[in-house]
Amino acid sequence: MIPGGKEKRMMPCYAVIGAGRQGIAAAYDLAKFGKPDGLILIDKNTEILREATDHLNSLLGSSLVSYSTADASNISQLTHTLKGVTTLISAVPYTLNLGITDVALAKGINMFDMGGNTYIVQQQLQRDKEAKDSDITLVPDCGMGPGMNISLATYAMSLIDSPTEVYIWDGGLPQQPTPPWNYLLSFNIGGLTNEYHGHAYFLRQGTVVKVPCFTGYEKIDFPPVGRLEAFVTSGGLSTMPWTFQGILTTLENKTLRYPGHWASFKAFADLGLLSLTPITVGKNQIVPRDLFHALLEPKIIQPIIHDIALIRINCRGAKNENPALVNIELIDSYNHQTGFMAMQRVTGWHASILAILAAQGKLPPGAIPVESVAPGVTIVNEARKRGFIIHEEVKTYL
Repeated sequence: MIPGGKEKRMMPCYAVIGAGRQGIAAAYDLAKFGKPDGLILIDKNTEILREATDHLNSLLGSSLVSYSTADASNISQLTHTLKGVTTLISAVPYTLNLGITDVALAKGINMFDMGGNTYIVQQQLQRDKEAKDSDITLVPDCGMGPGMNISLATYAMSLIDSPTEVYIWDGGLPQQPTPPWNYLLSFNIGGLTNEYHGHAYFLRQGTVVKVPCFTGYEKIDFPPVGRLEAFVTSGGLSTMPWTFQGILTTLENKTLRYPGHWASFKAFADLGLLSLTPITVGKNQIVPRDLFHALLEPKIIQPIIHDIALIRINCRGAKNENPALVNIELIDSYNHQTGFMAMQRVTGWHASILAILAAQGKLPPGAIPVESVAPGVTIVNEARKRGFIIHEEVKTYL
């Protein structure tokens, strides 16, 4: 048991709010590894719920998964639906997570979400005392990035004595890029445009700094995919810069895309199409981002995406008083047996790993940043149990 954790005596009953791609993958993992007494899928779309529940029970060869129709934005509806639930995962857009946090605190339910918006996450983490008083674990910003990328970074840091610099690259891509976009959407489009708007927070020379999106452009070789481009997007490090201020001098994260993507989407951003401020068009008020979503989403969405998920960590520092470099790589691909995309697996299973640990009493109570809630080695070991291939290399220089 991780220090500070409290052993749970009851069999866990899990809920996953949001029956989209990441939610389904998280539910599958909870059922397979979480030894649940029950597992409820919650969504406002009953047809999607039925399809998701049937698919999961077919994969699992059981009737464990049930569903309940509820709107996550309706607090009273959600509160009633969560009766008997001990641990939940929120797989809905980040804008709904503050309300779900209120419900989890009121009902004493462990909560894990796939956030993506650092400002909202900081508000959730301010509820630490309430979470401890309710004896629950609340961890926002689980997933791939932020989430698994951060857990792998803390693991890399643990492999040497004195880490000083951490560089992270991650991205989810179609295995076969198709022009002109060379990209397919594997999660909510609102999450994508949220990443492309505003700025990120990095550590540079030991200080937390704001770095605008689309800056820091570079080309990087990532076998077996080939040459990719990398650039700054928002939210990928969550609260990690503040947590490791005073420990690391440098902490950076960049998103990976196929060549050509950066120029197109930077142009869209420069034009103002990612803005949330309404503009007047004729006699109508239009939010540019809503228009952008309506135009772009049909072009980059497909029912089945054979994708690849990539994470690379470089950590520099010292080991045994000698300069050291740690390289970590996770590469995952679409799984034909389950039909889960790599993005579903990496995102959903990072959240479910932590949810299961909490249900087992292996995480401390409180509202805890994802980089602090569990040792990186714990997440790596759990990920490897699920078949993730994680390569690691430690080099020291005399």
